[in-house]
Amino acid sequence: MKFFFLPICLYLVSLSSLQAQSAQNGKWQSLFNGKNLTGWETYLDKPYAKDNQADKTSPIGLNKDPNHVFSVTTVDGQPALRISGETFGGINTLADFENYHLRMEFKWGTQKWPPKLDKPRDSGLLYHSVGPHGTPMLWMESFELQVQEGDCGDYWGVMNVLADISARKTDKGYVYEPGATPIAFQDKTPVGRSCLKYPDAEKPSGQWNVLELYCFGDTCLHVMNGKVNLVLTHTRHLVNGQVVPLTKGKIQLQSEGAEVFYRNIQLQNIKQLPAELLRSNL
Repeated sequence: MKFFFLPICLYLVSLSSLQAQSAQNGKWQSLFNGKNLTGWETYLDKPYAKDNQADKTSPIGLNKDPNHVFSVTTVDGQPALRISGETFGGINTLADFENYHLRMEFKWGTQKWPPKLDKPRDSGLLYHSVGPHGTPMLWMESFELQVQEGDCGDYWGVMNVLADISARKTDKGYVYEPGATPIAFQDKTPVGRSCLKYPDAEKPSGQWNVLELYCFGDTCLHVMNGKVNLVLTHTRHLVNGQVVPLTKGKIQLQSEGAEVFYRNIQLQNIKQLPAELLRSNL
């Protein structure tokens, strides 16, 4: 096996470099080939156990997927990435990206798994992902565009990230409001690490949704079915106690207790944010 290890590693590095280069040329680059998971890697946490024995087991780890949590299937006549949700974890690109427009479609499946059998179906798009897998929050440090029934477009900060969002405080928490005073969101602060989207543009479960993310410089736009529903500015993170910009990284998709399908995962480089989307959303 060790005779093939180096060529395989070189192939994967070359592939990720080609993906990034194509996107930088401004062309739409397909991140999912519809046949296999080439260009991606997976990470899975320890299996859930009702008897709490999971705390005594180790995470399944990197590129080990005995129950096929991540697989390629056909849905509605087209290839799709299936995430079963059975075990918490994620699948992420090998390449890093910055200054891009990411577009994909998703819809919910029917399966749900403990410990979220009585919870809304949940997944998530994590972007500008950096650092190791298996953090205290499981996923790589990143900004999250929430993909959850009724909450698609919400913001969550994963680990030591910070971002400013124009928002107002309500009895349900902070809600995105264009034109409002920007507020810094960070975990373990009075404000916290999450902000609710506005408006709600998700289609009913079982229908395909178009999810888009625009990132340019330190500004990111969450777009659901053509409607901007949250804008982050001054994206940054803590490094050795210092706040520094965080404007690029890998793309992760979460496995979080529910079956979900993603298809037509595409990315292109951009030289600016679309003026028509910014006009009424800052």
